[in-house]
Parts: sequence; structure tokens; C-alpha cells
Amino acid sequence: MNREVVKKLPKHLREPQISTERTHLISEPVKKPRQRYVQKDGKCNVHHGNVQETYRYLSDLFTTLVDLRWRFSLLIFTLVYVVNWLFFGFLWWLIALVRGDLVHGDEEGWTPCVENLNSFVSAFLFSIETETTIGYGYRVITERCPEGIVLLLVQAILGSIVNAIMVGCMFVKISQPKNRAETLMFSTNAVISVRDNKMCLMFRVGDLRNSHIVEASIRAKLIRSQQTKEGEFIPLNQTDINIGFDTGDDRLFLVSPLIISHEINEKSPFWEMSMAQMEKEEFEIVVILEGMVEATGMTCQARSSYLDTEVLWGYRFTPVLSLEKGFYEVDYNNFHEVYETNTPVCSAKEQATKLRDEPLLPQLPLLSPEPKTQTFDPLDCLSELNPLSQDEKMEERDSSDRGENNGLAAALEEPPIAD
Repeated sequence: MNREVVKKLPKHLREPQISTERTHLISEPVKKPRQRYVQKDGKCNVHHGNVQETYRYLSDLFTTLVDLRWRFSLLIFTLVYVVNWLFFGFLWWLIALVRGDLVHGDEEGWTPCVENLNSFVSAFLFSIETETTIGYGYRVITERCPEGIVLLLVQAILGSIVNAIMVGCMFVKISQPKNRAETLMFSTNAVISVRDNKMCLMFRVGDLRNSHIVEASIRAKLIRSQQTKEGEFIPLNQTDINIGFDTGDDRLFLVSPLIISHEINEKSPFWEMSMAQMEKEEFEIVVILEGMVEATGMTCQARSSYLDTEVLWGYRFTPVLSLEKGFYEVDYNNFHEVYETNTPVCSAKEQATKLRDEPLLPQLPLLSPEPKTQTFDPLDCLSELNPLSQDEKMEERDSSDRGENNGLAAALEEPPIAD
């Protein structure tokens, strides 16, 4: 295979396919996989360490409980209720112990604080019945126990608060909009090709559900290391990638899969980046899709990312939409499929310079209905376009015409020859 053809191929096609010992000895070292800033499933690969002010998590206890993993949430949910029942069960047992109900409860004429409460187990069961309002009817509080009435009010109020917090946390955790993001799809690769005579970076998004995302909007960030002019090194610098913010194309009607396009112009971070230079760069493109869930009205956000090795130069996405009888059908088997297309390997800046400096004269013969087969010398074309040479030719033509007219007049004025 020719070297020039090999250079034009993407990186994943130029890697050696045969894995023998000799091939490993002569092949180039393979790049180590880089850490992602955002995973393909949208999870941010950032861990917060050495946090000294941990009390800030307790100031927003509800959000802290919602953000916990399911196993910790279920453990805390169970512990809160059990500890609450045990605590108030201990208080009911303590009241019965102080009043002497545990000793004189079976005597005639003795009015206990809680009837049929004769041990800690029975006090624990009475605490559960009081807080959950089960009301079996076997154990009941009497009117001659003011301390028991006060404890009953306190347990009823605190029990309602505990129910509101824990049930609310579980409800929010179950209905979290991040679960809705599981049905939002991003293409595996991003592509760079020419669209409407402009170099564009494109990727595809889609929604698997029939309930659509309302007010969907999309934005993108370029993550790469940067060193400032003062020498400061920024390891994860974020740069905006315009995907239609000024034109409104970032507002999506996500009914069928859409191809999101970023025009590589003077304001684009890829303006001076060619195919060969992109192979040497290390960057990551983070894509963020936001909108409201139509069924619940909650805000949903889906994220994905593309490394430099996942950006294919000179490819386009395979169409997935087809017209059937009375409806449009989306074939998600081709959602991630791409095909190769003719694309310049130079940067968008070099391509724009070539188009701007391209002469107009070679395009003029295409405007004529019949192509001209006669060739012209460039020097002759320049001499014809020179205004001085045109004036000289006009003067020569006028002088020749004047000379012919004078000769004709002189011939007419000559006298006739006598015989």
C-alpha cells in the first residue's frame, strides 16, 4: 500500500492487525489508554479528596440522603425506623417501670399507664403500633397517665417528620431524572467531514422513548491541557464549542435521531487543526443534553464524551430514517454506523485560504454554453486586457479608416482625362 494512502487513513485503521512476536518488535508503541474526564455513560470521573469541612454535607441532609447509593439508602432507611421504635419503646417501658406497672399491673383496682404492657417487648410493640397507627386494640393508653399522653403526642409528631423525610427521600431517589437519561443515546464516535462546503464536527443523539424531552438543549465543551503565555499550566481547561447557540440550532425537537453539527470556523478551537495534527493532540469533547421529562416535568441531563481517538476524520453517519406507509421508521441498528467520504486532510483554515485565493478565470469558461477548444497565451490575454494597448489599436484603426476615406475623396475630385 502506498505511504500517502496509508497516511490518509484514520488511526484505528493504520494500527497493525497481526499480533505476532515479530510484529510487536517492529511496530510502534501503542498509546496507553487515557483517563476520561466524563465516562461514556455520563458519569464524571472526578473524586473529591481531603475535604475538611464535612459538616457541609449535614447542612443539606435531604440531598445527602438522596445522593447515597441504594444499599446505604436502604440501610439508613431501616435503621432510622428501628432506632426510632426502640427509643420510644424504651421510654414507654421506663414510664411503666417508674409507675410500678410492671409489678402491680395484674392487681385488681390498679390503673396502669398502658394496659397490657408488662415487659420491654410489649413496650416495643406498643411503640410500633403508636407510630404506624396500626391499632390492634390489645394495648391502649389510659387517661390517668399525663406523662404517657405527652409522650404519645411527641411520638406522633416526630414519627410524622421521620415518615415525611424517609418516604420523601425514597420517592425522589426512585423518580430521579438520571434514570430517564438511560434512554438518551449518543453515537459512539464523532466525525469530521464537509457539509455545505464547510468543515464540520458532527455527532448523533437520539431518544428511545415515545415520551419526548421538552425544551431540549445541547452544548459541548472541549477539555484539554493548556499553558498560558505567563507559563501557567491548566490541566483540564474547558473551551466552549459552538453548536448553534447564536442561531438557535442548539434547541432540539428530539423526536427522531438528530446529527448535531459544529462548524469549524475562525472561532472554533479546531480551526488550525489538520488531520495529521489531530492525531498528535490529546483532548476530550464533553457533550451535555438537557431538557424536561414530559411525563414528570423534572429536569433531566444526559452526558457523554469523545476522546481524540473517537473522532473520525473523513466520515459521515449512515441515515437511520426511512419513510414507510403512513409513518417514519427509525432503524437504530445503523445509529452508530459511519461511512467514509471524500474530505480534505488539511485544516479548515488552510482550506478556506485555498478557496479564497483560487483564481476566477479558470471558472469563467464553465459559464459559456459551449466549451472553447482554442487555447490562448497568457501573455496575449494580458495584452488584450491592457487599456493602453486597446487605445493604440483604436487609433490605428481610425487612422487607417481616415486614410481610405481621403483616398476615395481624392479619386472623386480628379478631373476627367480629355481625349
